[in-house]
Amino acid sequence: MLYREAGQFKTTYAEDMAIFPIRQDRIALGILLGIAFIGVPLLADFDIWPFGSDYLLRAILLPFLILALAAIGVNILVGYCGQISLGSGAFMAIGAYSAYKLGTGVHIPLTWLDFAISIPPLPVLLAILLGGLTAAVVGILFGIPSLRIKGLYLAVATLAAQFFFDWVFLRVSWFTNYAPSGSVNAPTLDFFGLNVGTPIERYMLCLIFVTAFAVLVKNLVRGNLGRQWMAIRDMDIAAELIGIRPLYAKLTAFAVSSFIIGVAGALWAFVYLGSWEPLAFSIDRSLQLLFMVIIGGLGSIMGSFVGAAFILILPILLNLIPTQLGVPLSTETITHLEFIIFGSLICFLLIKEPHGFARLISIGKEKLRLWPFPY
Repeated sequence: MLYREAGQFKTTYAEDMAIFPIRQDRIALGILLGIAFIGVPLLADFDIWPFGSDYLLRAILLPFLILALAAIGVNILVGYCGQISLGSGAFMAIGAYSAYKLGTGVHIPLTWLDFAISIPPLPVLLAILLGGLTAAVVGILFGIPSLRIKGLYLAVATLAAQFFFDWVFLRVSWFTNYAPSGSVNAPTLDFFGLNVGTPIERYMLCLIFVTAFAVLVKNLVRGNLGRQWMAIRDMDIAAELIGIRPLYAKLTAFAVSSFIIGVAGALWAFVYLGSWEPLAFSIDRSLQLLFMVIIGGLGSIMGSFVGAAFILILPILLNLIPTQLGVPLSTETITHLEFIIFGSLICFLLIKEPHGFARLISIGKEKLRLWPFPY
């Protein structure tokens, strides 16, 4: 009864085309954003449960926000444009290392010309955005084969990008400023004179990034460009026949997706890890992001958040629940259980509900709009 839309009349085109046309959805979103922007900081400042320690912020909320942002980027390419990608971890690494180099200063010696290119350290915010832009340029280059190949062949091409950049960042010491260990430390997070150092400040920074990009992407996929992506996904030949340019549509999908993933990679390195090495962006990261999109829902912004939450919370539940029941499990057993649950769930969703948990939530909302009537 609380989800009825009786009496909610749309009298303008803007109301009819709103992102959330039902008042209850807008209220729920407002409450959620209020809790995220106001409730969590207040609870953390006064050390009120469950924010009595920094564990929830550092170990759950920070990675959840950043991985949800990366999943949004993957969803643009895989869910909205239908281009399979297994190189998301590489684009996160490109964003992280590009932001690191720009944030600490770039020096390229050209000995044969007796000349050197030097760029002074840039502000952190600009370095993060330019890191995403660098990832977008590389994404366009690796997206060019999508004009000729598709499906598993395109997946192998993006997988080649993953292994190539794993090798580059591991072997080319210029990217790590010639650090002997290959590990690098993020520069100080200084935004407009404000030093972002505490967990709650890092949380607010990531929350602002995620909220801004989620709103931008939601509007983007509802516009002309997003419709082109979905037309290419559904049937590229038919899309070309009605005047959509596959070159433009596919490369813009690769560019926007790689840009968002690159920004997420820079945030993952600067805000969450602080110190990292190339293994932080291995093929496991690419598969993790792909699992988030499949489980959460292909072609759904909400699905990116649901998938990220599920992937992060499941291992924690597998640790806590058996312990509370008096049946502690070893780390190896928990790892195997994660693989079993993820694999089984992906197979089930691909067969029964290819659009993931987001579609199941949408179906539940549709039934609530009609309840208690079955029609």
